[in-house]
Amino acid sequence: MAAIRRILGLDPGLQRTGWGMISVDGVRLAHIANGVIQTDSKASIPERLVQIDAGVAQVIADWRPGEAAVEETFLNRNPGTTLKLGLARGVVLLTPARAGLAVVEYSAKEVKKSLVGYGSADKTQVEAMVRRLLPGIEIANADAADALAVAISHAHMSQVARRWAAGAGA
Repeated sequence: MAAIRRILGLDPGLQRTGWGMISVDGVRLAHIANGVIQTDSKASIPERLVQIDAGVAQVIADWRPGEAAVEETFLNRNPGTTLKLGLARGVVLLTPARAGLAVVEYSAKEVKKSLVGYGSADKTQVEAMVRRLLPGIEIANADAADALAVAISHAHMSQVARRWAAGAGA
């Protein structure tokens, strides 16, 4: 019998970093918590990165996940925006890794395909599927919904990978 897994999903952003925690027991998913780490827009970028680090570290301390999944950065038309998002993403990758968690990354397209069935799904379709898979939950906002979607995708994709590795996919 497999142990219950706790997965932290993270949707990095300099202004808002969404997070979502789920548990996985076999094929059963359960919502644990979700929220957003909001930074002070008047603070310097280094100060905002410290706020993200502290927020993610607090989520890890409070909810004790066993693994983390992070949405990969997409390229933006504005190089400055892309760079700032990349800085936030670096912190979001570092903090769980520093806490000893295995960290996996998924593209937005992979997450959408895993949840909705196709990689071009819009945010409302992704959030609707999150609500369907985790019925009755209160979602903090769209960033938290995206983070929950990343966690759910990781639960699905890692389960398939484990079965494959065990020879069930042969």
